Amino acid sequence: MDIGISYKQRPISGNYDAIVIGSGIGGLTAAAVLARRARKRVLVLERHYTAGGFTHTFTRPGYEWDVGVHYIGQVGEHGPLRAPFDYITEGRLDWAPLPDVYDRVYLGDRSYDFVAGTKRFLATMKDRFPSEARALDRYVDLVKACGRSGTPYFLDKALPSAVSRVLGPVLRARYLRHARATTAEVMASLTRDRELVSVLTAQFGDYGLPPRQSSFAIHAAVVGHYLGGAYFPVGGSSAIARAIAPTIESAGGAIYVSAEVAQVIVEGGRAHGVRMTDGREVRAPVVISDAGMANTFGHLVPAASVPRAATQALSRVSASVGHMCLYLGFEHTDEELGLSGTNLWIYPDGNHDENIARFLADPEAPLPLVYVSFPSAKDPTFRERHPGRATVDVITLARYDWFERWSGSRWKKRGADYDALKERFTERILEVLFSKVPQLRGKIAFKELSTPLTTRHFGGHPHGELYGLDHTPARFRLPLRPATSIRGLFLTGQDISTCGVAGALLGGVIAAAAIEGPRVLVEVMRP
Repeated sequence: MDIGISYKQRPISGNYDAIVIGSGIGGLTAAAVLARRARKRVLVLERHYTAGGFTHTFTRPGYEWDVGVHYIGQVGEHGPLRAPFDYITEGRLDWAPLPDVYDRVYLGDRSYDFVAGTKRFLATMKDRFPSEARALDRYVDLVKACGRSGTPYFLDKALPSAVSRVLGPVLRARYLRHARATTAEVMASLTRDRELVSVLTAQFGDYGLPPRQSSFAIHAAVVGHYLGGAYFPVGGSSAIARAIAPTIESAGGAIYVSAEVAQVIVEGGRAHGVRMTDGREVRAPVVISDAGMANTFGHLVPAASVPRAATQALSRVSASVGHMCLYLGFEHTDEELGLSGTNLWIYPDGNHDENIARFLADPEAPLPLVYVSFPSAKDPTFRERHPGRATVDVITLARYDWFERWSGSRWKKRGADYDALKERFTERILEVLFSKVPQLRGKIAFKELSTPLTTRHFGGHPHGELYGLDHTPARFRLPLRPATSIRGLFLTGQDISTCGVAGALLGGVIAAAAIEGPRVLVEVMRP
């Protein structure tokens, strides 16, 4: 069931306290916190035909796939993300645990399991790397230390500018010591075992940058996020937006879909609302953008009003990588196919940086990574909603410019050359999949490949980027804060926090705290 009121069918009416551009988890979280804590009437505007951003699902006859939620950590009974999820959904969202082995990493023919629970994770790794026990202990200690130092760092983002100028340097200092180093630099300080480094950094696809380019802060955030295991929303990833929507609506707010914003209205240095693509204006004293920093200041804010600080920040960090996702459907159950909810990370070998660089320079080079998710096996309600069926997502990286010449064409009508290119990538991705899951060969009933153009079409990201701004060491030194120098205009989502559902959720809470006061962080995040 699609979420939201169609803008094309029902005009917007009434007065609102705030407008949110985009209904990703960052936008929905900010709206829900403002609605529940301050009883603000919030209008959420989404350009897609359903709400949820990367948490939405799409269907084809008999099938359903998630597009961005493959697993989430820290939402168990006492997990640190359970409290904010319960707050914004008022307890309407349930979670199903993935198998104890939530990730399986393949380096060529060698496989390694990531097991839920810190002690069990360490025991499993020490069994495979007995001479590296001390390095593994130090590694987990560093991951946890980085996580603890992130609390004051992100708190600073919610503080008023005057207070941050005084306290910010102290609050940010410990976290920045971790963030300034690349993942590769930190790993080199712990061990010389290249195989161990390749295994421990194999989740880099969750943030899109290989070890020599990524900040250790984002690597530690992802690793720490899953140490306790992983979960999947019961009812599929679209259950997240469905559970949040009533919180927004109960305070008099609304979510509109097929409602594309053309521009933020800025008058006298202040945001006063938005102008839609059909020319209509909707006014409110607060505007919150979940469209991404590059999109907000590159397209939505009038050029004459773009703050110099935003322009400088965007010049110092690149957009993140794009991706292709192959959606597969089977007229068999997961049990019949022998599938579980364990994710697969498939690499040709352990040379992550070299393989990524080679592929991004030459799309005919071997695929540097293929990630496989089994959403139908993760959701206990899937078999009831789609009996006798199973679905699989298979993802790899992609550059936007490989597809850019078709950017002016319409979705689903991009021409034979585009379709042929997609088919070549599809066959290459399938061969990697079959190398590790051979029982799927010959059983595919449906297949469809998305590209960065798909991401751009539905998400509005200028270059089809998956993770907003790249998570390099430089990114964490930038003043990426929700409050902008345009009064009444705020940012939310992954660009002011970190990538993924967890990062965007935190970004939404921080944005609400910047509007209503830092105490919001305590109230929402506290168990």
